[in-house]
Amino acid sequence: MYMKIDLELTLAEKLILKEKRVTQKELMNLAIDEIIAVLNPPSQRVRVIQALFEFQSIPSLGIMFAKDMMFLDYYRLADVKDKTGPELLNGYELKMGYKVDPCVEDQFWLAVDHANNPQSKNQWWDFTAARKKYRSEYGYPNTRPK
Repeated sequence: MYMKIDLELTLAEKLILKEKRVTQKELMNLAIDEIIAVLNPPSQRVRVIQALFEFQSIPSLGIMFAKDMMFLDYYRLADVKDKTGPELLNGYELKMGYKVDPCVEDQFWLAVDHANNPQSKNQWWDFTAARKKYRSEYGYPNTRPK
């Protein structure tokens, strides 16, 4: 199944695909280990490709969210399995140094949900009500940026 996933391929990686006669669309029909075998990237790039692929494979999440997760030093869904949406948002805002749109927290809730329920078809907006309820009950930490 074709998914719209942006792996931010480098020029060198695009040339490898051209040489191997593999289109970017065909690349998305491959499993992550097959993509890595085709591209044969350095180990740090493997981590990034895996993270971009894994986080964008979650329904309704895109490349910016995948980059946010890497910014927090999470490269696999398994890394957030024991986290919570509020915990991830609190850490994210502290690291960013400013408040972010509330829907970002909904995306964190979705990532945790998907890490624990890989077959889930939930979208980020499915967590808006739960986030609002949680925040009305517990609020935000005193350390939240202004």
